[in-house]
Amino acid sequence: MRFRAVDVTSPEAVAELDAYFAERAAGFPAEQGVYRPTYPDSPSFTPPAGVFLLVEDDDGLIGCGGVRRIDPRLETGAARYEIKHLWLRPAARGRGAGRRLLEELERRATAFGAEELVLDTNASLAAAGGLYRSSGYSTIEPYNDNPNATHWYGKRLQPQIR
Repeated sequence: MRFRAVDVTSPEAVAELDAYFAERAAGFPAEQGVYRPTYPDSPSFTPPAGVFLLVEDDDGLIGCGGVRRIDPRLETGAARYEIKHLWLRPAARGRGAGRRLLEELERRATAFGAEELVLDTNASLAAAGGLYRSSGYSTIEPYNDNPNATHWYGKRLQPQIR
């Protein structure tokens, strides 16, 4: 498995995001209304503000994910980055690729100076919630007003030794 940093406006990134958003819209709980996709903006996912990765294996693209800097934590001023659009094609799931992608995004965020990572997800994505909890993320208070989210998670990072 390989990770390739790309601009979020590249044709490959847009194709992966289109597939991700289509899957989310099709599986979004009807009682929560309509899924509202938000395409990422390029400056937020360009180093050192963030990065957007495509995930590849020997058969081609299998997913994507990004991390971006957001406002610091109000109480402590800790540098926060947010995991966004972590997604794998269905055939790539259940083989550890999601965990490896999450770890790579954490590694890159740490290199950018992140002290804390946050993310939001929906209760309908049970496997994603399990991945985050088993990777050391804890439930936190909502840090955004994402209409698609029902759960928010955070994780303190170990500072990078320079």
